[in-house]
Amino acid sequence: MRTGANDIYLERQPERLVLEGYRRWSAGFETGSITPWEMAWELYDEALGHHNAGLAIASLSQYVRTLNRCATCPLRSFPYDSQKLCVEECLTMGLIAGLQNDTDTAALCLCQIACPQRCQEIEYAALNFAQTLKCMGQVMLPVPATVLEDILQKATRKNVH
Repeated sequence: MRTGANDIYLERQPERLVLEGYRRWSAGFETGSITPWEMAWELYDEALGHHNAGLAIASLSQYVRTLNRCATCPLRSFPYDSQKLCVEECLTMGLIAGLQNDTDTAALCLCQIACPQRCQEIEYAALNFAQTLKCMGQVMLPVPATVLEDILQKATRKNVH
């Protein structure tokens, strides 16, 4: 995803909730600090209200926790508020958007971000997160498969996991 177009895309609330939520929740797992989790809570609470924030954070937590079970394949992310996206973040964004919009990109992203043994479990957690946000009116724009294929082709390694 290019800078410029990226800036507008990442300013949209649904995309920001997914990306910043993923980054902050992942940072909590990485550091063992609750501060990033509190930051995620504040972001969701402000955007969705107290009740909906709790539901959305629960599904976000399930998704990130499920991804992190693949310990031999650590997931990368940029710091909060960065306007850059790493491959894993692009795949997460494509997966959630694909599940919300019923596109083929979900399957493409899933097979790249998940170890084969975890595909079904990760798909369930991602679908729960995607549908939770969708029910709250937070629907991401579809990410074209060609964009994701280009990102994957340019990545230094063929499979993320």
